[in-house]
Formats: sequence, structure tokens, C-alpha cells
Amino acid sequence: MFQKYAIIVAGGSGSRMQTSQPKQFLPMGGEPVLLHTIRRFFNYDPALVLVVVLPEQEMGTWQQLCAQHGFQVPHQVVAGGQTRFQSVRNGLAALAHAEEGVVAVHDGVRPFVDKAMLETAYETASRQGASVVAVELKDSIRRVRGGSSKAVDRTAYRLVQTPQCFRLPLLRRAYAQPEVAQFTDDASVVERFGHKVQLVQGSYRNIKLTTPEDLVLAEAFLVQEKGK
Repeated sequence: MFQKYAIIVAGGSGSRMQTSQPKQFLPMGGEPVLLHTIRRFFNYDPALVLVVVLPEQEMGTWQQLCAQHGFQVPHQVVAGGQTRFQSVRNGLAALAHAEEGVVAVHDGVRPFVDKAMLETAYETASRQGASVVAVELKDSIRRVRGGSSKAVDRTAYRLVQTPQCFRLPLLRRAYAQPEVAQFTDDASVVERFGHKVQLVQGSYRNIKLTTPEDLVLAEAFLVQEKGK
């Protein structure tokens, strides 16, 4: 057995969701999206150490929402940075006391991560150092260059999701690197550090709530789950 940690990054705005309210606080089934996400990790393993990264100006709002909904899942809240890289680095700093274990980095607006996915991601990272959840492409894709485009083989590509799991010492060393523009997620940080990343199967239900259409789909997923 090994200790599990999770850094839930919830620094998004509501711009693409077409709302002034941060999308992680939008109601889904009567509760803020972020509550659902945190609860998924707690229900998977109540002993898991949770760190939630929020914009500093939203930390007070989060405290109010937790009180309003009687939310008592233990978690530590830390202020995010100007970029996702800086926010994850701040989350890691909150785990400075920890020496070993596996840490997941997860988008706060992916509230449908499931237990089987978490188990596979954590266990794979424990064995191989780094694991990333991903799914196959459903649609055809084309590479665009200049004013033209060309069909490419979609079987050679994957859509990357979160959680992305890593041995804690590895991720800590990787995030000691200077930030560069090529860092699009945690896997890219670890790869640049020189460590290979193992893909594990994700789910098409593990959506990231980004646009209004995503929220409609999320509500449908909730209704379906409650009907089971």
C-alpha cells in the first residue's frame, strides 16, 4: 500500500461558459461542480490527502459554499498562481511534509471521474512512475497548415484527460524546472524532465466542463446515475 494524494486544480473562469461565475462554482444537481469532484476522490479513498487550488480572490466564496452545503470532506485550500504550472507548483508546496506516495493532479471541473479510473491511474503510477488518463478520438481529424489541411491517422492520437498520476518525488523534481510555453499539462512537465508517461484508459463521461453544452450533458449524466 502507498499513500495517495490529490491536487485538484480549480482556477478556471466562466468566460467560455458565458457566465460571470467561476465554472467550478456553477450549480450541478443543486451543488457546485467542485463539490462533486472532491467527493469523487473522497469516496474512492477517504484516507486520500486532498489539496484544492483556487484563485486567491475566490477562497472566501469557497468557504461560504462549503458552509452553505454542509460540505465536510477534509481538504486543504491553497492559492493558485498566474498559470496552471504555477498553481500545481503551489499545490505541491502544500505537500512539502510528504516524502513518498502517489499524487494525482486533476481538473476541478471534471466531476465524473470514477473509482475504477482512479484505481488504475494510481496503481499504474505507483509501478511505472507516471500515468495519464486518455481516450481514443471518435472523429476524423485534419492537420491545418497555412491555408490548407490534410487528413491524418486518428488512431495515432489520444485525447488526454485527468487525473494524471505520478510518484510524488518525481513530480516534485519535475516541477522544479523553469516553466516553458510547451507545458500544456503535468505529463508534458514530467516528459521534459526525462521520464516516460504511461497512458491508461479514460472515459468519454470524464468530461471537462468548459462550455454551456458541457453543463447540459453533465446534468444528464447526474440524472442517469441517480436512476441506477
